[in-house]
Amino acid sequence: MSDEEVTLQDKLAEIDYELQTVETQILSLQERKEFLLRQKQSLKDEMTLKKSLTLANRNWSSKDFPWYKKVVEVLETTFKLPGFRPHQLQTVNAVLSKEDTILIMPTGGGKSLCYQLPALVLPGITLVISPLVSLMEDQLFALKALNVNAAMMSASATREEVNSIQQAMVDKNSKLKMIYVTPEKLAKSKRFMTKLQKMYELKRLSLMAIDEVHCCSQWGHDFRPDYKFLGVLKGMFPDVPILGLTATATSKVIVDVQKMLNISGCLVFRASFNRPNLFYEVREKPSNQKECFDSLVELMKTKYAGKSGIIYATSIKDCEELMQELRKRGIRAGCYHATLDAALRSKVHQKWLSGEYQAVVATIAFGMGIDKPDVRFVIHHSLSKSMENFYQESGRAGRDNKPADCILYYRFADVFRLSTMVFTQQTGLECLYGIVAYCLDKTRCRRSIIASHFNEGWDTSDCNEMCDHCRRPREKKEIEIVEYCRSLYKLIQNAAGNDAKLTAQMLVDAWFGKGKANLRVSSVKVPSLSREMAEDVVGHLLIEGYLAEDFHFTPYNTISYIKRGPRAAAALSEKATVKMCVQGARKTEINKGSPKANNTINSEKKAKVENNARTKSETTKAENTMKSEKKVKVEKHALTESMNNVAHKRPSTLSSDVLNSITPNSSKEKRGTDRVINLCDDEDLDFVPLKKKKVFVVSSDDEG
Repeated sequence: MSDEEVTLQDKLAEIDYELQTVETQILSLQERKEFLLRQKQSLKDEMTLKKSLTLANRNWSSKDFPWYKKVVEVLETTFKLPGFRPHQLQTVNAVLSKEDTILIMPTGGGKSLCYQLPALVLPGITLVISPLVSLMEDQLFALKALNVNAAMMSASATREEVNSIQQAMVDKNSKLKMIYVTPEKLAKSKRFMTKLQKMYELKRLSLMAIDEVHCCSQWGHDFRPDYKFLGVLKGMFPDVPILGLTATATSKVIVDVQKMLNISGCLVFRASFNRPNLFYEVREKPSNQKECFDSLVELMKTKYAGKSGIIYATSIKDCEELMQELRKRGIRAGCYHATLDAALRSKVHQKWLSGEYQAVVATIAFGMGIDKPDVRFVIHHSLSKSMENFYQESGRAGRDNKPADCILYYRFADVFRLSTMVFTQQTGLECLYGIVAYCLDKTRCRRSIIASHFNEGWDTSDCNEMCDHCRRPREKKEIEIVEYCRSLYKLIQNAAGNDAKLTAQMLVDAWFGKGKANLRVSSVKVPSLSREMAEDVVGHLLIEGYLAEDFHFTPYNTISYIKRGPRAAAALSEKATVKMCVQGARKTEINKGSPKANNTINSEKKAKVENNARTKSETTKAENTMKSEKKVKVEKHALTESMNNVAHKRPSTLSSDVLNSITPNSSKEKRGTDRVINLCDDEDLDFVPLKKKKVFVVSSDDEG
């Protein structure tokens, strides 16, 4: 090669290098621009919301409103309540003043009263729009018990019922006060909308209440397309106030809801998210399923012995398996999910309310409208789909204002199980990564993380040690993980070169020098981290955008693979730095010499002694309970043996419902098993699962 050619090659290499540098700078600037645009929009949303909150600063709780005496009378005589909870009176007064209003109040705060009470004070009819028929049915049942005239337009309503409701809508002499309807009904029934228009013209439409109003927003965790139709209501009925209600909404969602409903600048009442009696904790979920079940059972037989709670699971299959495992270990638990028929769901609910079931193992189908004050624990067996879901579900604990626990079991693998379920939703991954960040944070106050998510200020000292981090504080320690990030990129690049893709678990395996040989890279050092810590690093890089998920479909499922994320260029730049916070030493260990630290240590020792004594007492109590149960089982065994023969010889001793539900050759044996277990409960039968057949034994207290 001539000198001239060498010179040209050198110049070409220089240009390539400079182009690569410019490309990296462009990517970095684009990332910075996107960040600044997000910040700008966030600040604009915050400013818009502040204006609405400022309007709400007027003395809306004043007793000078002309309807005050009537409001108090209805509260005491109809609803049998001694007084208002925070923000209820303000909202009622705003609505009666014909102000468009949005109310954000924690689960169990009493949102429904804020439209039910005005409905009884105002002339005409209040339209209540709610997403769930089951929730509307519960409210109708409660209103009828209070002698309040309310009705529901649903798909199950008969023609006569529909005609009766529509007649009442335009009848000035009708005593109907509330009509419950789903947004789907409004969007799809022109006839009903025509009646509403007529009702408005007759000045019979007094208020429109929209429950779960966050469903309007495309940025919300539970966006529903039919809620978009509600944007026409203000244009059609401009003189009728709108009241939107939700337990969970960020500033971005609230502003979006205002725009969508055409009520920008409306009043916004926002109660504090903080529930001071709830203790928040994240626990590492054992990878072994048996250990996970054992962990739950130990909690329920010791700390929560004799106490009521809810266990949330991701899927119907998880619910059924978990319920069966709890029952095998002596825990009285029911199963609740959307595919059970309404009568069976109601029966499970009632058994839990009465205390016959210690816990309900449920999907998110169990939640809205649940009003049991003495729930002492809400356990998430797996991740929620968002911070909003988690906050709302955990908020079903401790409504009696007594201490209650909210425990979330976190496992790395669960992230990708859920991501394949939610990635098609507009904000599905963004919402999921929010709750993953909550779990991965090893030092910050749990409440401060929740407060930050909901754009609320928070002083960590206000937690009062009611979260795992504040009760057992550790020093915050930052580690540099950019080299780890680059190692993972090498593994991903190597896999691509071998026409392969890596799931998150395969990526961690390859990083530790495990798995298929062609997926490993000799230049990538095995990290000096535990497996759990390495998984946390991958999780952190994922939620920060240095890694991303790549979803692929198969005929049977959706698989999540890992690829470089949008911030990869920044991590590969020469002076890149990627930090991650981890737990340092306990603060009491660091400040050991100080008197305050010594006092803290003594307090901790004292608390430990007291806790050990309490645990010992609880364990003894649990052991005694187990002995009693064992004794009862032994006493029942002989009777069970003989009654088993009777049951086999005389099938008529079982009710026809049970016999009809037994399908020996069912293709859905697992679902059928759960159905049978629930039916056994309903018939007071014991369920004895065997490997090849199911035996039903009539218990000693069966009347048949």
